[in-house]
Amino acid sequence: MRSRWLSPKAIVLHLALVAWLPGCLWLTSWQLGRASSGNSLSYVYVVEWPALAAFGVWGWWMLLHTEKPTEEQIAERAAIERAAREAARAAAAIAAATTADDPAMVAYNEHLRVLAEKDQDQ
Repeated sequence: MRSRWLSPKAIVLHLALVAWLPGCLWLTSWQLGRASSGNSLSYVYVVEWPALAAFGVWGWWMLLHTEKPTEEQIAERAAIERAAREAARAAAAIAAATTADDPAMVAYNEHLRVLAEKDQDQ
């Protein structure tokens, strides 16, 4: 847990947040002053800068808590994708067997078979 908050990546993120939030607050107050002196467009920025500050906090949090997938997770995803390709091939074979009389359907199923083979090669 300590490495999440005190790693080099985390320290850079903390410093970026420390610079970002006061900047957004200062820009909000500046735009509020401009809006109160008659610049009606500045009212939009009075809302925008706090929203950008909130987005910065959200991004800081997500970057701290997002981790790389493990080798096990990568292997599991690859297995799921292989199973899905096999199921698609099986469904195409069944469809081809049941619609062998319709020339349009035969051409369509051939197209699906070619696509499935291309996907398998990747």
